[in-house]
Amino acid sequence: MSARGTLRRRRFIGPAVSLSAAVALAATLSACSGDEPPRKAYTVPASLCGITVEPALVKAVLPGGDSLTSATQKPNGGTIRCNLYVDDKLVLSLAQAWWSEGKATAAVAPAYPGTKDGTMSEDERFIYSGQAGVGRTLPSCKTSEHPEQDLYTTVETRDTGIDDPEAIEKLLVAYTKAVEGSAACG
Repeated sequence: MSARGTLRRRRFIGPAVSLSAAVALAATLSACSGDEPPRKAYTVPASLCGITVEPALVKAVLPGGDSLTSATQKPNGGTIRCNLYVDDKLVLSLAQAWWSEGKATAAVAPAYPGTKDGTMSEDERFIYSGQAGVGRTLPSCKTSEHPEQDLYTTVETRDTGIDDPEAIEKLLVAYTKAVEGSAACG
């Protein structure tokens, strides 16, 4: 074999081995990082748009990110929505909405697409899935502005990859109870 053939082979094998090692390392690192959920570096406040909710319950349905902000939205005369943003992306909406008195939760839920095929609580006050839920406040929740209506609450994740029915149920129930104890219920 000539010296030239050996030299060509060495020039080719060296870069090929280096490339193979780099690909293996990248695959190993990406596999490891896939096991850990994205870090939630933000702090969830105890009060979201005036309603006090346990921060851990809220954080359980939020994606990872660095910053959390909230904004109140009033799309009509009977709805108040608290939108939560992680890194400036809308990720969760908590809302209070007045509906005609006597409507069942099952009749209200279809207005919130994430509740389709949801689970109904035994007392029929709550319907929830892994992405959203609807809850009915107690009949004693009344205001002079909405005398013939019932107040419902909603929890809706927004394109976050969250699918956790247990976490949604816990947040929905806690949020509904917090609304019942607030000025929203007169």
